[in-house]
Amino acid sequence: MPKQTSAKKNAFYAQSGGVTAVINASACGVIETARKHRDKIGKVYAGRNGIIGALTEDMIDTSKETAAAIAALRHTPGGAFGSARYKLKGLEANRAEYERLIEVFRAHNIGYFFYNGGGDSADTCYKVSQLSKKLKFPVQAIHVPKTVDNDLPITDTCPGFGSVAKYVAVSTREAALDVESMARTSTKAFVLEVMGRHAGWIAAAGGLAGSGREEAPHIILFPEIPFDKKAFLQRVAETVRDREYCVIVVSEGAAWPDGRFLADAGTTDAFGHKQLGGVAQVVAQMINDELGLKYHYAIADYLQRSARHIASSTDVKQAYAVGKAAVELALAGENSVMPAIIRKSDRPYRWKIETAPLSRVANREKKMPRRYITKDGYGITAACRRYLEPLIAGEDYPPYAGGLPKYVRLKNIPVAKKLKSKFVL
Repeated sequence: MPKQTSAKKNAFYAQSGGVTAVINASACGVIETARKHRDKIGKVYAGRNGIIGALTEDMIDTSKETAAAIAALRHTPGGAFGSARYKLKGLEANRAEYERLIEVFRAHNIGYFFYNGGGDSADTCYKVSQLSKKLKFPVQAIHVPKTVDNDLPITDTCPGFGSVAKYVAVSTREAALDVESMARTSTKAFVLEVMGRHAGWIAAAGGLAGSGREEAPHIILFPEIPFDKKAFLQRVAETVRDREYCVIVVSEGAAWPDGRFLADAGTTDAFGHKQLGGVAQVVAQMINDELGLKYHYAIADYLQRSARHIASSTDVKQAYAVGKAAVELALAGENSVMPAIIRKSDRPYRWKIETAPLSRVANREKKMPRRYITKDGYGITAACRRYLEPLIAGEDYPPYAGGLPKYVRLKNIPVAKKLKSKFVL
């Protein structure tokens, strides 16, 4: 076991990338656990708008929040401190950004860095841990896993995914019942677009809505399976002929055999990723143009990742657990690691937390294994169902008031700045 850190340092916590219904549960786990170890950890500062808060020395003092407010984060969606799609460049390309982070950390006596995000965040965390040693101000950098795409390696699942999966499965089942009831005289095809750029985990979750080819969704379009227009249209036509209607779940990352996204908008986001969106309309219009069928489509978009009212109980517990474990790992002297969820059994679902080195997490992506997708490429297998079912299990409803969920808004009192220098983004 690595040697424990003796000096009492402050901690910095930041949320990165697209938020989830349970990312604040991880924040709750970090802050509550740190508060239980005040003899070893000073204050927990949070970055306002993620890592940008560190670069601009715009931080929030979480010690000003009551225990009740921090506890309420567990059932509150969104990012309580603000997140950002801001990717730090490589050390060689822009060392100044990393040096600025260390400058801010040094000024505020920050020795612990908890970065709550996906693959890009893991990479940043890894680089910070490396550079801090070279600059003679060691920082224990712990990555707190989060991503609705479920594409981080090593961990069995990513906090945030289970709740999205539950939302998509429920929405698919409910919408299918609606379409079925009107199919004789109205809509014949319904397309639901879900997130998932390169990995089809969320689309796969839609498959939980039914059991077998006879029940909706009748077709799932995965990023892992090249889109075959002719075969797809034939399947739609056959399904409408046999069932009167066809429900399709399509991942935003569905692509042609040459790798082009069906919905490539021609622009990129702050991380340099292709800007996607609108694949449901592309697919629905294709059905109308080629088959002449009446259609409707829906884009789950932010609704799927913010739906805390229908969050998976499993997901909430795991999100809190990785936040708690991150602090415990730091106190044990660990650095450049991530708490990973390891599955012990499917039924009953049992899991534990283990330590994963960031060198094996950063810049790696976990896609759907082929054995999870049916031979025809349009559905999920029994193995996939066994994997997914425990992740959407259980309800963890937030408190309600006046018929609406009651969520917390923190005071987010700023930390006094100490540096004269400013950083321009």
